[in-house]
Amino acid sequence: MSAGADGSGGGGAGTEARVGGDSPGADGFVPSALGTREHWDAVYERELKTFQEYGDTGEIWFGEESMNRLIRWMQKHKIPLDASVLDIGTGNGVFLVELAKFGFSNVTGIDYSPSAIQLSGSIIEKEGLSNIKLKVEDFLNLSTKLSGFHICIDKGTFDAISLNPDNAIEKRKQYVKSLSRVLKVKGFFLITSCNWTKEELLNEFSEDTGRQQNTLPQISLEGLVTSYSELASMVPFA
Repeated sequence: MSAGADGSGGGGAGTEARVGGDSPGADGFVPSALGTREHWDAVYERELKTFQEYGDTGEIWFGEESMNRLIRWMQKHKIPLDASVLDIGTGNGVFLVELAKFGFSNVTGIDYSPSAIQLSGSIIEKEGLSNIKLKVEDFLNLSTKLSGFHICIDKGTFDAISLNPDNAIEKRKQYVKSLSRVLKVKGFFLITSCNWTKEELLNEFSEDTGRQQNTLPQISLEGLVTSYSELASMVPFA
């Protein structure tokens, strides 16, 4: 994953990250191994071995319904099937498979764990799909010219970054800058979170990133956050 994952548990990273725990950071989050590259490398090395031995693709991050919600939202808002879609922290790539099966023909998955990308590639090959692009890429330190995506999707990656023991606040700011770089103007960012409320996310992603705020993309929030049970309408950044 790119600090998050689509498959390695049915819930989000750090479901109780703001509840109790030791030494919470300045933003109220308790640092956790869930926010580290070492943790996710180990997770996907294990899941890759399991897939190779038993054919088990692993669990779906936030559950199958979260994928269905996102696809229904894209269908409702008439997102073209040839729109460019980036899955940030693709994990096992299962959501990429669902997008391709639905008919989306220009989808890309990135993850900073080589084992995650290898696992994704194996699952995609097993499904007989050839129109999905995969890249080993750290979203906080982009090395390739990723840009111009109509849709960017995050299912747990931003949550995991928020738990990083090493200056999570700065890493979150870098995430917003990277998002501004890869998401085209008038594109859409769909995020699933279990650690942030809708209002908190809107505030976090409305901060100045060096571009005029009125040219930033639009944000939509998938519903696994406190007191927010449905996919949001298209909400423009401030």
